[in-house]
Amino acid sequence: MRLDRLLQKLTRQSNKQVLKWLEQGQVQLDGRPCLDGRAKTTEFSQIQLNGEAIYGKHGQYWLMNKDAGVLSATSDPQHPTVIEALKALQPDLDVSDIHIAGRLDRATTGLLILTNDGRWSKKLTRPEVKIPKRYLVTTQNPIAPEAETRFREGIYFAYEDITTSPAELTLINETQAWLTIYEGKYHQIKRMFGTFRNPVIGLHRTQIGQIHLEADLALGQARPLTSQEIEWLN
Repeated sequence: MRLDRLLQKLTRQSNKQVLKWLEQGQVQLDGRPCLDGRAKTTEFSQIQLNGEAIYGKHGQYWLMNKDAGVLSATSDPQHPTVIEALKALQPDLDVSDIHIAGRLDRATTGLLILTNDGRWSKKLTRPEVKIPKRYLVTTQNPIAPEAETRFREGIYFAYEDITTSPAELTLINETQAWLTIYEGKYHQIKRMFGTFRNPVIGLHRTQIGQIHLEADLALGQARPLTSQEIEWLN
């Protein structure tokens, strides 16, 4: 919504009065004086009138190192959820409108993003963007030598009649590898290794685009995203 129209709605004053406030520099938008009533606002725009905050929802952007056994869900009658885990870490945080941007299976650990900014999270998860996601994969059996080439070419999933986008596999040892994928099909990584009849017994996400999970952030812990990590998507 335009700033001038939002001010009219918030203050129930005339357009003439709103224009006067703007011309006199009495309105601040996101910490700076704003003279342009046509300026665009969002639910997260911080608006002040004569130094008094009158509008603005504070964006919440969190990175969690998800532990195994915790559901990527807001609530569940049987299992602990990541929202409950975040609330336990931050008791004063309002988690009522926080959602998960890019879920992980219950057994999978690692980087998970939680936010109340729906527009931002859509940029992170929309499939056409092809944001790289990096995982540490541990398999039950030795990884087939041809897996690197096959993953790069794409793996055919007969059920959906699709071929996965090219993925990058880098072997660490016989049963561990780094895998970077650019999409998020249902149980994609397990199914890719399933092509070689090799069960995945450990899966840990460490990166989404320019957002990295630090090695010293313990399982179950969380931290706010930095301004650079948030702005990277804009």
